[in-house]
Amino acid sequence: MTVAHAAPGAGEPAHRGIGMDTAINSDRWDDAVVMIPTRLGDLRVEVTGSGPPAVLWHSLFVDSTTWERVRGPLSASRRLIIIDGPSHGGSAAATRLFTVDECASAALDVLDYLRVTERVDWVGNAWGGSVGILFARAYPLRCRSLVTIGTPVHALTRAERPKITLLVGVYRLTGPIGPLVTAVSDALLGPHSAVSRPADARLVGAAVRRATRRGLYRAMRSVMLNRQDLTSVLTAVTVPTLVVAGADDVMWTSDQARTAASLPSQGSYRVVPGGGHVAPLLEGAPELVEVLTGFWRGEQP
Repeated sequence: MTVAHAAPGAGEPAHRGIGMDTAINSDRWDDAVVMIPTRLGDLRVEVTGSGPPAVLWHSLFVDSTTWERVRGPLSASRRLIIIDGPSHGGSAAATRLFTVDECASAALDVLDYLRVTERVDWVGNAWGGSVGILFARAYPLRCRSLVTIGTPVHALTRAERPKITLLVGVYRLTGPIGPLVTAVSDALLGPHSAVSRPADARLVGAAVRRATRRGLYRAMRSVMLNRQDLTSVLTAVTVPTLVVAGADDVMWTSDQARTAASLPSQGSYRVVPGGGHVAPLLEGAPELVEVLTGFWRGEQP
């Protein structure tokens, strides 16, 4: 695997790796990790696998490590373009507040930089699902299909807003202290995750601690506090769409997924194991792989 990290020489562009002279296209898909300039700063992108292109964008708080249990099987049938969102993983920290629409445009920047002209299959987890909905609506000629996993499509409710505001405020003051990391892990994996899913809880905790504190604070404000209602956007999505929920996710239930799946013109829904937004990628990984590959083959849920 090629990692683009060497410093440029005088007068050279700051981004080498898979650049405009070594761009990825249908004839050349080498495994690589590269920093790609976008309107939201430099984003870490990994390219791996073979087949039609698929974009993977993770949940808030975590990063591309949450795809580890599904990326191997998925890369057997898809060329995975795995993006770390702004302020997450190896990507640059956000320097300002941003919108999810801008994230969708940044994903387009990534595809253009890599010269990916084929329509992509979008797979988004929570935040990544919201980005995918907006991407599919804004760029239908660049999107073949859409999958959202653990992605609420409604705005924050009156009951949810004070809790989220408190979480963001505590993080601003303290950073990733133990109780806050535990709260995030339980929200993403299900209650008492440190006991019931210790390996998954460690993965989530490591991702939270890896993020740049100021950048993650801006991302929390941008993505959580300013979460927009996407129900009307979903009605404008014309590509085949699959809405996935974790069986025990109390923040995005199977009933809510079913309702959301009725909004796009070609929508369907599935339920896989998991007690939080990220749990389907970890606890439910085998089932999720079957669901995704079947969806890509055109099988009816």
